[in-house]
Amino acid sequence: MLNLNNPEKSAFSDPISLNVGGQVYTTTLGTLTKFQDSMLGAMFKGELPLLKDDKGNYFIDRDGKIFRHILNYLRSSCLDLPIGFTEMPLLKREADFYQIRPLLDEIGQQEAQDVAGACSRSAVLSVDVNCQDRVLHFNWKRAPENYELFTCSVRLLTANVFCTSCAVVELLCRAFTYWTSGGAVSPLPLEGEPCYLRLEWTPRPPELTQEQYNKHRYRQLRAPCGREILDCRGLVEEMLKVALAHGFRVDSIFPDHSDILNSSSLRFVRYCTN
Repeated sequence: MLNLNNPEKSAFSDPISLNVGGQVYTTTLGTLTKFQDSMLGAMFKGELPLLKDDKGNYFIDRDGKIFRHILNYLRSSCLDLPIGFTEMPLLKREADFYQIRPLLDEIGQQEAQDVAGACSRSAVLSVDVNCQDRVLHFNWKRAPENYELFTCSVRLLTANVFCTSCAVVELLCRAFTYWTSGGAVSPLPLEGEPCYLRLEWTPRPPELTQEQYNKHRYRQLRAPCGREILDCRGLVEEMLKVALAHGFRVDSIFPDHSDILNSSSLRFVRYCTN
């Protein structure tokens, strides 16, 4: 059970225990309020209401695992991430929620370094795209007590991406954006497989209402320029732009090497001598 209260700053005493998404952390008031204008600063200055769990820990409904890196930054003012860290988009999202501006700036610098590193190593990149048509049947309410059976065809699009450089996969996660009923979301590599990325999206046909589109949890995919990707051809075109811009060249095309934009499978290579 969670209890909501709006404590005065004087009500806080060290040590302070936080339950963040089910994971408990213990720290000090000074650490949490290090950046006075952050969300945590406001929470623990008594400016925002706080929840407590049944054990008396202050509760924050955010990602508990990633909060470890948020807290360590508050303690040391250094962004020390483990080797092979693959959740930079999620860390950036959490840093934005907590409104820790210096951390967001450091994440931006780290992303720039990752892009530079990704462009300096040999790598192989493969992209496989697929499209399946599905027919939806649902009741459409025209008026009170007046329902009609409605039929609509939608396209379920997928792209399976693999790269021998995890940094390139992270770059692609930052380049593309899902648009859902809840707003914009960055894709993430497959859990435990930082070199693999699976994109799944469904453009909304004009005859499908936004309500039904949201009900089926469909989502759009947008290119780095913000343009909606409506088919496999559009995804291949955007992948070509990103890959060529980062030193790759086309190695193989299937099924027709003379029709690259309508291909279902692409393979890129990049050779670096240093």
